[in-house]
Amino acid sequence: MRKARRAAARRGRRLRIMFTDEARFGRMNRIRRCWAPIGTRPEVAAQLIREYIYLYGAVSPKDGTCVYLIMPTSNTSSFQAFLDMLAREFAQQDILLVLDGAPNHRCGNLAVPDNITLLYLPPYSPELNPTENIWDEIREKIFKNYALKSMDAVRAKLRQAILYIERNPKLVRSITSFPYIVNSL
Repeated sequence: MRKARRAAARRGRRLRIMFTDEARFGRMNRIRRCWAPIGTRPEVAAQLIREYIYLYGAVSPKDGTCVYLIMPTSNTSSFQAFLDMLAREFAQQDILLVLDGAPNHRCGNLAVPDNITLLYLPPYSPELNPTENIWDEIREKIFKNYALKSMDAVRAKLRQAILYIERNPKLVRSITSFPYIVNSL
């Protein structure tokens, strides 16, 4: 983190700390609890269709800023497109991007933009990445108990989820501001 702060100071820019991850969303739903009046049993459709798309996301716990990109697969070229979009979005800032060590994040073919510095989390520690809480929120609030008829419907639901998260920076701060992050800022 010190290296990224020094680089930002040399360029006369502000350093933005962001956490990133990708999540799979699709037509195979998982039935979750829901409210129903006493004496009634809610009916929820279930399906086992294995079609998926991926949502790449980066979140800044300090101010609740989020950036998302819907991609067809999870591979190095998809992650490269996400990094390029993130670099353009925050072109006037340096970004310390904290992420897991997935193979597509460490590939030698990856061209990390100049204003992004990657910092890898320890292996097998998703609990340290606050972006995981965003995925839980999306699954609980937007994808709960839906059996979607097509991948276009999944994309539409993801766009709805992105708007829900982007319009609620206070919610984002509350579910991503882990003590170890807040104390280090």
